Amino acid sequence: MYIFQKNKPNQLKIVSLIAIQILFIPFSDAQNKTDSNTQNLKLWYDKPSEKWVEALPVGNGKIGAMIFGGVEEELLQLNESTLWSGGPVKTNVNPESSSFLPKIREALFQDEDYSKANQLTRKMQGLYSQSYLPLGDIIIKQDFNNAKPTAYYRDLDIQNAIATTKFTINGVEYIREIFTSAPDNVMLVRISANQKAALNFSISSKSLLKYTTSAKDDNELIVSGKAPANVNPSYYNPKGKEPITYEDPSGCDGMRYQYRIKAINQGGSVSVNNSEITIKNASEVVLYIAAATSFNGYDKCPDKDGKDENKIASERINKAIKKTYAQLFSKHTTDYKKYFDRVSFAVKDTVNNPAKTKLASNERLKAYSDGAYDPEIETLYFQYGRYLLISSSRPGGPPANLQGIWNQKLRAPWSSNYTININTQMNYWPAEVTNLSEMHQPLLDWIQNLAKTGKVTAREFYNANGWVAHHNSDLWALSNPVGDKGDGDPVWANWWMGGNWLSQHLYEHYRFTGDKKFLAEKAYPVMKEAALFSLDWLVEDKNGYLVTAPSTSPENKFKDKQGKEQSVSVATTMDMSIIRDLFDNLIEASETLGTDKSFRELLIAKRAKLYPLQIGKNGTLMEWYKDFEETDIHHRHASHLFGLHPGREITPLTTNFFNAAKKSLEVRGDEGTGWSKGWKINWWARLQDGDHAYNLIRQLLNYVDASSGNSRAGGTYPNFFDAHPPFQIDGNFAGTAGMAEMLLQSQSNYIQLLPALPKAWSEGQVKGLVARGGFEIAMNWAKQQLNNATVKSLNGTECIIRTNVPVKIKNSNIVSQKADNGYQISFKTTKGKTYKIEKL
Repeated sequence: MYIFQKNKPNQLKIVSLIAIQILFIPFSDAQNKTDSNTQNLKLWYDKPSEKWVEALPVGNGKIGAMIFGGVEEELLQLNESTLWSGGPVKTNVNPESSSFLPKIREALFQDEDYSKANQLTRKMQGLYSQSYLPLGDIIIKQDFNNAKPTAYYRDLDIQNAIATTKFTINGVEYIREIFTSAPDNVMLVRISANQKAALNFSISSKSLLKYTTSAKDDNELIVSGKAPANVNPSYYNPKGKEPITYEDPSGCDGMRYQYRIKAINQGGSVSVNNSEITIKNASEVVLYIAAATSFNGYDKCPDKDGKDENKIASERINKAIKKTYAQLFSKHTTDYKKYFDRVSFAVKDTVNNPAKTKLASNERLKAYSDGAYDPEIETLYFQYGRYLLISSSRPGGPPANLQGIWNQKLRAPWSSNYTININTQMNYWPAEVTNLSEMHQPLLDWIQNLAKTGKVTAREFYNANGWVAHHNSDLWALSNPVGDKGDGDPVWANWWMGGNWLSQHLYEHYRFTGDKKFLAEKAYPVMKEAALFSLDWLVEDKNGYLVTAPSTSPENKFKDKQGKEQSVSVATTMDMSIIRDLFDNLIEASETLGTDKSFRELLIAKRAKLYPLQIGKNGTLMEWYKDFEETDIHHRHASHLFGLHPGREITPLTTNFFNAAKKSLEVRGDEGTGWSKGWKINWWARLQDGDHAYNLIRQLLNYVDASSGNSRAGGTYPNFFDAHPPFQIDGNFAGTAGMAEMLLQSQSNYIQLLPALPKAWSEGQVKGLVARGGFEIAMNWAKQQLNNATVKSLNGTECIIRTNVPVKIKNSNIVSQKADNGYQISFKTTKGKTYKIEKL
């Protein structure tokens, strides 16, 4: 932060130079006033949380915590990103699986007996995924003799990634400040008061897992425990089977874990026994919290081959206490802000009602849900998604799961796992475009592991080459179809495109960064192996098309000729779209790398034979091989629109399919759960209908009470977590990505500025978004038209931009030409150079 003083022009020069260095080029004084540095990017509340979805999240990609903000009893609910049940994936769990494949294909092609195909498909299932687990609770008790607090306030400052709770009792102000440091891998809690010797409290801990507590020295509490060897999904409760077991017959028990709490005081005293730390008459106390597990890789038993969690946690604590709170906080904010501050986004508030800023965030969200115009809520939600991604996905750690890094339950909803028929992919849609490419890395690394287990699954389950992954996965990179060998419904358990879809993320990372080394060494080999499975999986139909069989459209069903609901068929649109996407990406990658020509030619030939997109009798894009009647026209999944987003097959230039996709969305309707609305925002943005996308933003941000039931209507909880319901973080990430998609698109071979700008965002500015090809974009607009923009070339490649108004490059003769639905300008760029684009 820079504090300006009057009559100090040199300060302005210095800051201007800094602004140029970080590419946030100011366009005008008016634009500077709307910069995010002047926005109040905080969630704040005037009372403690009573429910988990009212608590506030902090995280550093390893340690996550939910902060409740209680007065006499503060609860910090902890997570550690590698704390999962189970161990390495078991092999040979269903050796008969491949024998059923010919029988299924016979039922589909010869008999069109979908019921028989469905029953046989059940016989090609493996075991369920494991579960992400809660670490434990830290309870801070301050006895105020039931005195009522005044001036209560708690917030989450997402610009600095710190949560604060403060209140006054009997004239004394008490403050708790909490953050998780990525550089030092510790969580810090500073508790202070504005009067000396005013702090008297205790710190204790507990866990839902097996655990013991012990004391060290005079100020450290150690919690050590064991994770289960198996936790069944919360929806799977067969008779005679224990849902949670701590011993594994194969000899690989669950992982060990430990977290440590060390109290450093100013004034007063600290003492500890085996159950709690006691503070008396202190003026300030800092709690240093470290956590570790024995996880030692996806392929190693976490018990007998695990890391020494005691040593790891101890070393982290001992290193951290050598630094002051101020030093740790400074290092933390420097690290965090180098990512978060890359992007700013502001929309001019045309109503400008100062009263709304006095509302607590939950009350402001309620008012917004009731129809209030409040663009700051929308831009806060956008940045909150970026905050959550930085907090839950850091290089070197596992990917963000179904709940990011935050989970309070031993049997979390859907095991808080990696659901790879949409949800895991959705988590990373905002990574590249909102300038958080580093946060994409955990997923890209994890895919490498999944490809290894997936190779075994392809061979054991299908006698196929390459690698395959299905509907669910976990820390151990599970790749088999789940269902406990027959108990899963094929509508979700059996789906063969998880690996192919995830391969798109590898190529998208290249498209945004231009990193050819990554493409050659990491992306291409894995993508090729995914394609090898697809080539084995595809079969010819009676018309000579290559199709997938069996095939499902995730979690959706159709009606057969007898009117019976079915899920297993042939060549669903999603299957074929994903395979075309994979083949296209591989063909491009092969050309870029100048390698593998014979395989490229094979893919080109096979791609030409893939079963194509079809338009149904009602003008919609067909979801299945035939124009079946749908069982639920408003189903939350609309997987057949993959080619529109996140694929790039359906564009305004593919007119018939573009219109059919739009008709499909109109028929589907806007109803749906939280993540479903998030995907629809992205689809409508790709359809270049900003007002419809904006309407879905308002629906996604509809206030959901913390005590509400499982209505499946979607929305946003008081702490701005996405309400599936229950909580799934993918809705947050999809919402952020969708807003970016409304402002910037680059899926085709050009960059489109403001392709889906809604009327509600008639004037605003955004800085730091990234387009494919390696271009960092800043722009401002008014009256729904681009004013000007800057483009920084990160790779020195040709840049093609489409706009809704004619533009030119400043101080040059390069002027845009009329193009489809607007204007196009193209120019060669120099790596590292910034180009200013002006409206003519």
